[in-house]
Amino acid sequence: MPADTLTDFPARLRAVGLRVTTQRVHVLESLRLRPHASADIVHAGIRDSLPGIAPATVHGILNDLTAAGIVSRVSLPDVGSALYELQSGDNHHHLQCVSCGRVEDVDCAVGAAPCMHPTHDHGMRILEAAVTYRALCPECERNGNG
Repeated sequence: MPADTLTDFPARLRAVGLRVTTQRVHVLESLRLRPHASADIVHAGIRDSLPGIAPATVHGILNDLTAAGIVSRVSLPDVGSALYELQSGDNHHHLQCVSCGRVEDVDCAVGAAPCMHPTHDHGMRILEAAVTYRALCPECERNGNG
């Protein structure tokens, strides 16, 4: 995806047939500023600029954006709720600190998507591999956490 369309949220919404609304654009901008955010974090990030927006509305928008392929849902171990990030069109993985929960993107483990192949695919065509590297971030290591 061209770099200019990564942050041209109205164009991205139109490209997938979604109406451009202030609420959708604010949710996308919140995810641009805070990748790997839960719906609650997204809501907290936009409620000052959109005081009437309800948490349920944010959840609905995130579901619509995920279904449209603009946003990806990330499920990680030991995280109470799904996290969301802008869909970047690559097949990256995640690095998660087991102490503070910090999440970072990491490039594909080996070569082109889907990166890894199981020893037996049971006749299925592999579309992607989701890998989470669980680690300890430098700050938690320095503080003796974990």
